[in-house]
Amino acid sequence: MKLSTCAWPAVLGSLLLAACAGPTRPETDVPPPVPQAATHSYPATANAAAAANKEDAEAARLEALQPPAPPVPGPEQYADVFDRIRAGFKLDDVEQRDIDTQLAFYTSHPQYLDRVWERSERFLYYIVTEIEARDMPLEIALLPVVESAYEPFAYSRSRASGLWQFISGTGTRFGLKQNWWYDGRRDVLESTRAALDYLEFLHDEFDGDWLLAIAAYNSGELNVHRAIDRNLKAGLPTDFWHLKLPRETTAYVPKLLAMARIVRSPEDYGLEFEPIANEPYFARINTGGQLEMAVAADLAGVNLEELTNLNPAFNRWATDPAGPYEMLVPVETAETFRAALAVLSPAERVRTATYKVRAGDTVTSVARRNNTTAAVIRELNNLKGDKLASGLQLSVPASGVAMPVKVVRAAALVDGRTTRTTVHVVRRGETLWGIAQRHGVSVSTLAAWNNISTGSTLAPGRKLVVRSGTVVARADTGSGTNRLTYTVRRGDTLSEISRRFRVSIAQLMSWNGIDQQHQIRAGQRIVLYVNKKSG
Repeated sequence: MKLSTCAWPAVLGSLLLAACAGPTRPETDVPPPVPQAATHSYPATANAAAAANKEDAEAARLEALQPPAPPVPGPEQYADVFDRIRAGFKLDDVEQRDIDTQLAFYTSHPQYLDRVWERSERFLYYIVTEIEARDMPLEIALLPVVESAYEPFAYSRSRASGLWQFISGTGTRFGLKQNWWYDGRRDVLESTRAALDYLEFLHDEFDGDWLLAIAAYNSGELNVHRAIDRNLKAGLPTDFWHLKLPRETTAYVPKLLAMARIVRSPEDYGLEFEPIANEPYFARINTGGQLEMAVAADLAGVNLEELTNLNPAFNRWATDPAGPYEMLVPVETAETFRAALAVLSPAERVRTATYKVRAGDTVTSVARRNNTTAAVIRELNNLKGDKLASGLQLSVPASGVAMPVKVVRAAALVDGRTTRTTVHVVRRGETLWGIAQRHGVSVSTLAAWNNISTGSTLAPGRKLVVRSGTVVARADTGSGTNRLTYTVRRGDTLSEISRRFRVSIAQLMSWNGIDQQHQIRAGQRIVLYVNKKSG
């Protein structure tokens, strides 16, 4: 039981006795406000308070005389995106011989760096913004320098593609769509999203160690885990610098850190970078459906080369019929593009031509002949099956607009029909047939490689892609057929070849772009699709 404060010694005076006279407050109540002492009761305390107030007032007066501290710059306050990147560096700069080695390479190739930054101008602002939104180190914005030299059409020997160099399996793992029309590994927006998702995953996987995460981005998390396990068993440190990793990965992290040093202070290495405006380069536009690339370039008022540089994911002359329906255009042309797109009729979105069905034609062969897919032919003509009546008039995508060589090469890699490509510059008087014969391919094959029709007229100086290397079956031949390449021998005729491989003459002509005016010649290579049972 608590003793009442009234039992305290009387020496406390009448003031405390008066306080005891009130009712006892339960312990759970909010305590009463503390009464303020009268200023005249304690002259010494009052003087001290007055002095303190005077000092506070003087301090406030002096503070008011000081100029205000400059605000901390936000991302939008930098004129040059390089300054914005420098402000977001978070990785430790350590002294390592491997970094010095990579630094020496970069600083001795200033023209290479100039080309890299020129290519990066389209994408750097966007990538920096996405990295900042995730509060990640802005050194990661330099990773595409190491991966692809900021070339969105880059394709490695290990079949990695795009700015962030995804192989097909990892791209699929992180939601990047890949098909005949479109490769999300080269989509700047989608591949950036996937790369940052992967890096965040790896950062968590390796307990917040960014260097291990970046190493794993290059060689895979299993390789890094195995290296860590080996060091743990040997009683060795498990940071990046002590791990035994593949040679490429051992150089990979130092390359990034060397590039960060250069960007931090290029003047220390005798370099000077052209500023890159800290503002959007492109706008994202919803096209609402499939759109021909050449039509889109006309609507945006830019050349086809620039449009494909901004939209490198599209493998063909048009966007994917099934989406994505987003297209990037230069920000200054965005409103013009939107307005023109709004009044575009369905027939104008993808231009068509007429094709007359020949004996032996199928939807698949017509699609192949016109450099498109069977699904597009069916959609344009409301068809369900694969059989076609001779003489039927079909709508097919119009051809003739030459896509940039880099797009054609990318499409070749998607088709999987070759390992190497060369460029043939058309000379005066040359025909598609003559060029095809010189390179030992059919007219239809050469036309398909270059997104043109078999009847296209070739202007001198035009560049055509020619493929060489291993030929494998196309994905759309079906599981019941084999794709063969046959070299015509002296004395061969279409009739004899058709009997030998149990196909019709019409099919041979359709598959190879051969008409009545063109005869086969010894040494010519022709394509056949034969039934596996009869092959």
